[in-house]
Amino acid sequence: MTRPHIVIIGAGFAGYHAARRLSRLASGKADITVINPTDYFLYLPLLPEVAGGILDPRQVTIPLADTLPGVKPLLGEVTAVDPNQRRVHYHDPEGRCASVGYDRLLLTAGSVNKLLPIPGVADNAHGFRGLPEALYLRDHLIRQVELAATSDDPADRAARMTFVVVGAGYTGTEVTAQGQLLTAHLAARHPGLAQQPRWLLVDHGDRILAHLDRRLSDAATAVLNQRGVEVRTGTSITAATSDGVHIGEQFVASRTLLWCVGVRPDPLVTATGLRLEQGRIAVDAFLRVPGHPRIYACGDAAAVPDLTRPGKLTAKTAQHAQRQGVRAAGNIAADYGIGRRRPYRHASLGFAVDLGGANAAANPLGLPLHGLPAVAMTRGYHLASLPANRARVAAAWLFAAAGSRPDTQLGLVPASAVPLDTATPEVAHADS
Repeated sequence: MTRPHIVIIGAGFAGYHAARRLSRLASGKADITVINPTDYFLYLPLLPEVAGGILDPRQVTIPLADTLPGVKPLLGEVTAVDPNQRRVHYHDPEGRCASVGYDRLLLTAGSVNKLLPIPGVADNAHGFRGLPEALYLRDHLIRQVELAATSDDPADRAARMTFVVVGAGYTGTEVTAQGQLLTAHLAARHPGLAQQPRWLLVDHGDRILAHLDRRLSDAATAVLNQRGVEVRTGTSITAATSDGVHIGEQFVASRTLLWCVGVRPDPLVTATGLRLEQGRIAVDAFLRVPGHPRIYACGDAAAVPDLTRPGKLTAKTAQHAQRQGVRAAGNIAADYGIGRRRPYRHASLGFAVDLGGANAAANPLGLPLHGLPAVAMTRGYHLASLPANRARVAAAWLFAAAGSRPDTQLGLVPASAVPLDTATPEVAHADS
């Protein structure tokens, strides 16, 4: 008999941890291939610290080849899935078309920036979904402060030192917190710069971090307010230009607009032709696609039923994606007689938001924490969750605590390389 071939699309939280689990369960008795545009798994929760200059990009990227023994990483962007022929079609990094057959398929294509029909946003805003965007943002913040320091025009200085973030979920709040600390540090390096950084965090909801306990939301708001961040809830931007944004009826001059309003499933989800539910691939409690017993899906791309809330779907979070990937791996292995199939049932361990410095908000097992206890819990959780690079990340945090934060531009990523709308129907991205 030929060895079974298991193909995983995407190496984000769901795909990476599924591959890791399968490689252990298979014990060399199956061929496992992961198709991903990059040769690494990106640990997204620490990406704001890359933009803030605390962590090096290599510290949050986990090499697939080094950490997934027995798994074949295949560089490519998936363009189509043919369930009838059991083949996955993709483009390699040089644009050549290729395909690979599968015996079992796991779709973890992930998500892309969620866009809203607001004039000017697609042309003037930047998202925050990957390493290129974090590197671009870091350079952009440094550049704006340096240009403001040499400008003779007060209006130009004010606009360059004004930074607008739309979306006050985990990403938007953490990026705001880290960005504010970075720009304050940079401004202090230019004693002649009279203009101080101005940060605005805008959200249509009634509070930031709406999915956290209100006490944690209030604690995070207090930290940001203490740093001078203008938290504007109950509103949103109505238009964006290269000169600034309209927030309600007010125009705010700015050269920086960061879009963190949420995510939507990767366009590959629609291109598969599989049945969708709320824009995501429909799956049962065992993460199997109905009518396609050889296909599984999980993570942001899948409409996974939440068994703890009948009638609801699980949220698009890294915590769900990782655990779904592990469960999907176990159920695929059960198809070959290893273990038994189990439904995905998730009990939340809580959430954590790192606000930089000595501030964080967390609710491990429902216990609300803020300040240094939350920082210790948050960073301990990240170190435990990182598949590699733990010592390097811990050392970087120690250097940052001592006041060391790089403040030079790298110039690696131009603005044209990180448009807000990066998704096309032919491209699949890593899960998050």
